[in-house]
Amino acid sequence: MDEDARPAELQALGTEECYRLLATQQIGRLGVNAENYPLIFPVNYALDGQVIVMRMDAGTKLAAADHANVTFEVDVIDQRTRSGWSVLVRGLAEEVTSGHRAQLIERTKASGVEPWAPGEHGRWVRLIPHAVTGRRIVPGRLPPAFGPGAYL
Repeated sequence: MDEDARPAELQALGTEECYRLLATQQIGRLGVNAENYPLIFPVNYALDGQVIVMRMDAGTKLAAADHANVTFEVDVIDQRTRSGWSVLVRGLAEEVTSGHRAQLIERTKASGVEPWAPGEHGRWVRLIPHAVTGRRIVPGRLPPAFGPGAYL
């Protein structure tokens, strides 16, 4: 098959590759159920081994996430090449409080997650994964840069 004629391809990612990709980013989307709706919040994160660590303030996001099953998604998309990847983590979120072991509190705070948004972000949440899946889209033949096909 001619290289220029190959179709786009969707590839499933293994767990190890998903974690490798997660480690390259700092912002993801936390999905929770709150106020009778599924809600999505952008959050800064870091990894502590295979656990996702987030910082946030008190409010809807924290109340809905603490001790709840949540989803967490990170993606990178290149619109020019129509390529990219997405990783979805499903698991249990738990706020880390003074009631936890000192070693866990220290590890959580040492994860390196730094909020970008201004404001108070003094609450720490760990997401313990139950399932990690991912996909990568490999581009096929791209439309010409100029002409009607480039705008569709």
